[in-house]
Amino acid sequence: MLDFLISPAYAQQAAAQPNSLMQFLPLILLVVLFYFMLIRPQMKRTREHRDMLGKLAKGDEVVTSGGVAGKVTSIGEAYVAVEVADNVSIKVQKASISSVLPKGTLKTL
Repeated sequence: MLDFLISPAYAQQAAAQPNSLMQFLPLILLVVLFYFMLIRPQMKRTREHRDMLGKLAKGDEVVTSGGVAGKVTSIGEAYVAVEVADNVSIKVQKASISSVLPKGTLKTL
Protein backbone atom coordinates (compact mmCIF):
# COMPACT_ATOMS: atom_id res chain seq x y z
CA MET A 1 0.00 0.00 0.00
CA LEU A 2 2.70 2.54 0.91
CA ASP A 3 5.13 1.04 -1.50
CA PHE A 4 5.48 4.29 -3.40
CA LEU A 5 6.98 5.98 -0.27
CA ILE A 6 9.64 3.35 0.31
CA SER A 7 12.24 3.18 -2.38
CA PRO A 8 13.43 -0.28 -3.27
CA ALA A 9 16.63 -1.29 -1.48
CA TYR A 10 19.40 -1.94 -3.87
CA ALA A 11 22.22 -4.19 -2.74
CA GLN A 12 25.32 -2.14 -2.50
CA GLN A 13 28.61 -3.65 -3.40
CA ALA A 14 30.40 -4.97 -0.35
CA ALA A 15 33.47 -2.98 0.59
CA ALA A 16 36.57 -4.59 -0.79
CA GLN A 17 38.45 -6.53 1.87
CA PRO A 18 42.02 -5.29 2.28
CA ASN A 19 44.74 -7.69 1.32
CA SER A 20 45.74 -9.91 4.27
CA LEU A 21 49.39 -9.03 3.66
CA MET A 22 48.57 -5.36 4.10
CA GLN A 23 46.91 -6.11 7.43
CA PHE A 24 50.07 -7.75 8.76
CA LEU A 25 52.50 -5.31 7.16
CA PRO A 26 52.82 -3.06 10.27
CA LEU A 27 53.52 -6.11 12.44
CA ILE A 28 56.13 -7.38 9.98
CA LEU A 29 57.78 -3.95 9.85
CA LEU A 30 57.85 -3.81 13.65
CA VAL A 31 59.59 -7.20 13.85
CA VAL A 32 62.17 -6.11 11.26
CA LEU A 33 62.75 -2.86 13.15
CA PHE A 34 63.25 -4.73 16.44
CA TYR A 35 65.72 -7.07 14.74
CA PHE A 36 67.90 -4.29 13.34
CA MET A 37 67.63 -1.93 16.32
CA LEU A 38 67.81 -4.36 19.28
CA ILE A 39 68.60 -7.96 18.49
CA ARG A 40 71.39 -7.58 15.92
CA PRO A 41 73.51 -5.06 17.92
CA GLN A 42 73.19 -7.21 21.06
CA MET A 43 74.35 -10.28 19.15
CA LYS A 44 77.32 -8.29 17.83
CA ARG A 45 78.32 -7.15 21.35
CA THR A 46 78.00 -10.72 22.64
CA ARG A 47 80.19 -12.05 19.81
CA GLU A 48 82.84 -9.35 20.43
CA HIS A 49 82.89 -10.14 24.18
CA ARG A 50 83.21 -13.89 23.50
CA ASP A 51 86.09 -13.23 21.06
CA MET A 52 87.81 -10.98 23.62
CA LEU A 53 87.59 -13.71 26.27
CA GLY A 54 88.93 -16.27 23.79
CA LYS A 55 92.01 -14.12 23.10
CA LEU A 56 92.66 -13.50 26.81
CA ALA A 57 96.25 -14.39 27.74
CA LYS A 58 98.45 -14.45 30.81
CA GLY A 59 99.86 -10.97 31.50
CA ASP A 60 96.90 -9.06 30.02
CA GLU A 61 95.62 -6.14 32.06
CA VAL A 62 91.85 -6.35 32.54
CA VAL A 63 88.91 -4.66 34.23
CA THR A 64 86.09 -6.74 35.68
CA SER A 65 82.43 -5.79 35.58
CA GLY A 66 82.74 -4.83 39.25
CA GLY A 67 85.44 -2.27 38.40
CA VAL A 68 88.44 -4.22 39.73
CA ALA A 69 91.55 -3.71 37.60
CA GLY A 70 94.41 -6.17 37.57
CA LYS A 71 96.77 -8.39 35.63
CA VAL A 72 95.83 -11.92 34.55
CA THR A 73 98.09 -14.49 36.25
CA SER A 74 96.37 -17.73 35.20
CA ILE A 75 93.46 -18.78 33.03
CA GLY A 76 91.21 -21.74 33.74
CA GLU A 77 88.16 -23.17 32.04
CA ALA A 78 85.63 -20.86 33.73
CA TYR A 79 87.74 -18.75 36.12
CA VAL A 80 90.65 -16.34 35.75
CA ALA A 81 93.14 -15.39 38.46
CA VAL A 82 93.70 -11.64 38.49
CA GLU A 83 96.52 -10.03 40.47
CA VAL A 84 95.14 -6.79 41.94
CA ALA A 85 98.18 -5.89 44.08
CA ASP A 86 101.64 -7.34 44.79
CA ASN A 87 101.11 -10.99 45.79
CA VAL A 88 97.32 -10.49 46.05
CA SER A 89 95.38 -12.50 43.54
CA ILE A 90 91.64 -13.03 43.19
CA LYS A 91 89.68 -15.50 41.10
CA VAL A 92 86.86 -14.14 38.98
CA GLN A 93 84.60 -15.72 36.42
CA LYS A 94 85.75 -15.26 32.85
CA ALA A 95 82.43 -13.72 31.86
CA SER A 96 82.85 -10.97 34.46
CA ILE A 97 85.83 -9.49 32.60
CA SER A 98 84.44 -6.46 30.81
CA SER A 99 87.50 -5.16 28.96
CA VAL A 100 91.17 -5.71 28.26
CA LEU A 101 93.34 -2.65 28.87
CA PRO A 102 96.39 -1.64 26.83
CA LYS A 103 99.72 -2.75 28.32
CA GLY A 104 101.07 -0.42 31.00
CA THR A 105 97.70 1.05 31.93
CA LEU A 106 97.83 -0.27 35.51
CA LYS A 107 101.02 1.66 36.21
CA THR A 108 99.28 4.93 35.38
CA LEU A 109 96.24 4.30 37.59
